[in-house]
Amino acid sequence: MTRDDIRVEAIRRSLDASDLDALVCALPNNVLLLSGYWPAVGTALAVATREGRALLIAPDDEMGVAERALADEVRKYRPQASGVLSGFPPGSPDDVRQADDALRLSLREAAVDLAIERGRIGYERGPSFVPASRATMRLCGASIIDLLRHSLPAARLRPADELLAKLRATPTPAEAARIRLACRIAEQAFLEGARQLREGMWECEVAAVFRAPLMLVDSQSGVRRADGFVSCMSGVNSARGYGGGAHSRDRELAPGDFVMVHCDSHADGYWTTITRTFVMGEAGPRKLEMYGAVHAASHAAIGAIRPGVMAADVDAAAREALVSRGFGDHFKHATGHAVGFAAMDYDTPPRLRPMSDDRLETGMIFNIEPAIYVEGFGGLRHCDTALVTETGVEILTPFQSSIEHLVVRSSVSEESLGAATPTRPAAMV
Repeated sequence: MTRDDIRVEAIRRSLDASDLDALVCALPNNVLLLSGYWPAVGTALAVATREGRALLIAPDDEMGVAERALADEVRKYRPQASGVLSGFPPGSPDDVRQADDALRLSLREAAVDLAIERGRIGYERGPSFVPASRATMRLCGASIIDLLRHSLPAARLRPADELLAKLRATPTPAEAARIRLACRIAEQAFLEGARQLREGMWECEVAAVFRAPLMLVDSQSGVRRADGFVSCMSGVNSARGYGGGAHSRDRELAPGDFVMVHCDSHADGYWTTITRTFVMGEAGPRKLEMYGAVHAASHAAIGAIRPGVMAADVDAAAREALVSRGFGDHFKHATGHAVGFAAMDYDTPPRLRPMSDDRLETGMIFNIEPAIYVEGFGGLRHCDTALVTETGVEILTPFQSSIEHLVVRSSVSEESLGAATPTRPAAMV
């Protein structure tokens, strides 16, 4: 694999404008940003310099995949640290300290080789939205300051969270290609999952059915890891699909139910977030009215997207469509947020919400998710992934976009759910 020259140049320009000599990052999404590598368990470091050099430091047991990174150089921990940070075997406190010492030494040596040991170094300080690659990860967090002070005692340290957020805001074409692939993987999962929806299924069963295809990626795609998280909320439960309490329960799907399926999926650590709301059988007048309002809001928001537009204006377009149809009070969250280096990232522009001061730029990727949540009745959300182009917008998730594709009947046909899809996805390159 070759390095992403567009990303390298963007980092170089940002460092130059911020009067920094280098960035040192440990959070997995920022390691991905600087080196093109998504750490397996969160124990890698990435260094990027003003001269355009990128270096990755990763544990020995990750070398099989870390060596495919886009960095100019990949270095491994010294042998005595091998396995300790991955947790195989768990290791004693002394083993962990030994591994930490090896990481500090590797960083110190890299800083000398890059001539930044006395430079101005940007690092992560604030809270971040960080996607997880495994159930357990080892993240530096605030201890990165101790790591840097120990490894680079002569360096001048400066928080660089805002700089990193701006860099994440605009994926390069190579990064966007991976986000597109994540969208296509999710599309296969939604089409396959919708074909299997039946009355009597439990919400948790539905979530499992939709998630399974996320892991069936053709080898030709070149994806190292593809997976994601899926939740299903149905009937009255779907009215609570807007907050942190959104999760699958043991409720059975019944005739007339809304079935809200939400999917956060990734390809090589590049994420997307998608929601479709199905209805079991006949929707009925009220639900049809809700579908019409949400789709009108989505179309209004998408129609407002183009370079230079304020993110707040896109949010306003969606809200005005819902207000005009009497559902304004039932839209309980922002219209959208950045995706790519995380499935949800409210630190990174653009933030599509009232009073946002973010302005859309060509290349930005974010979601559009107008919704209606009526307590005691049901909730409906339609979430697409959008890419700002030079002339407007491209929707990366153009499937199941109308009511005809979202009605689930007992004799469902492939045509009613979208394009036919094999059980195992074809190559997605």
